[in-house]
Amino acid sequence: MSSQDIPEENLPAEQDAHGAVSVADEQDPFADPGLPPHEHRVQDIDERAAKRSERVVAFLFTLSMLLTVGFIASYVAIPHDKAIFVFPIGHINALNFALGLTLGGALFTIGAGAVHWARTLMSDVEIADERHAIAAPPEVKAKVLADFKEGAKESALGRRKLIRNTMFGALALFPLSGVMLLRDLGPLPGTKLRHTIWSKGKLLVNMNTNLPLRPSDVAVGSLTFAKPEGLEETDEEFQTEIAKAALMIVRLQPDNIKDKRELEWAHEGIVAFSKICTHVGCPISLYEQQTHHVLCPCHQSTFDLSDGARVIFGPAGHALPQLRIGVSDEGYLQALGDFEEPVGPAFWERG
Repeated sequence: MSSQDIPEENLPAEQDAHGAVSVADEQDPFADPGLPPHEHRVQDIDERAAKRSERVVAFLFTLSMLLTVGFIASYVAIPHDKAIFVFPIGHINALNFALGLTLGGALFTIGAGAVHWARTLMSDVEIADERHAIAAPPEVKAKVLADFKEGAKESALGRRKLIRNTMFGALALFPLSGVMLLRDLGPLPGTKLRHTIWSKGKLLVNMNTNLPLRPSDVAVGSLTFAKPEGLEETDEEFQTEIAKAALMIVRLQPDNIKDKRELEWAHEGIVAFSKICTHVGCPISLYEQQTHHVLCPCHQSTFDLSDGARVIFGPAGHALPQLRIGVSDEGYLQALGDFEEPVGPAFWERG
């Protein structure tokens, strides 16, 4: 149906002129031809057609809400390791397929509803405007504000409450998809970052030989790496636990130990410090015998093992934690408890 088929008295009034029209001549060979006559849409003429378009837009927004709910339900209910067959793709992960289908559908239906709303119900009158300077004068600003108010009025957002309410519902519900994705960040760490598997009586095991260490195994000036007794490389949680429990064992002359607590927690000059740098968690492996300094190879943080492993250079924020050690009845080096402070770099829960 076009505007030519409708009596003139039923057509909406023209809102604006279509721009000045001039005729090309010798003085102005590039005359402005103006805009073609405006063609009214069926929704501008027939309120029943406008209602149908309104229901289509509302349906799309409502469908978006349902798809968002489906996204959340899929995320919670579908096992992450379940596979399904989808022709012609083949076997794919059911959770990924459901999440992609529902999330994509929710976004598409919001966009489709907005496009259909703009193309069928909002004003489509062509308006010609002259170019103007970037810094708009007050009268232009007033015109823009008036045009905005007119556009808001013509959008019929206040009058077509069904579209307005379903659109607000779709836009309000859709962000919940992003909130649900935060679940993949995992559970809060709680106090797990504050503790390791070291405990009283656990033997210090040489990382290279996988044998318990005796005091005689640690020579003055040597650097030995140790792990807790019972922690094996075949364990599922080995990497997680060793990242907190790895030790550096160094033997110093007791007279060279400056820190009183370090000397009390040592055994015959043998001191045990965390191997994990307190900057970003790199493993420390460079030791200088003459100065008793250890260096992190990542960002050159330097710690003095003769003075409580305090930071003497680099970006590390605090000293390496020390593990209190002793000797078991069988003559092996053992822990006398866990570290008394968190190992590694600072974290957001640390206070």
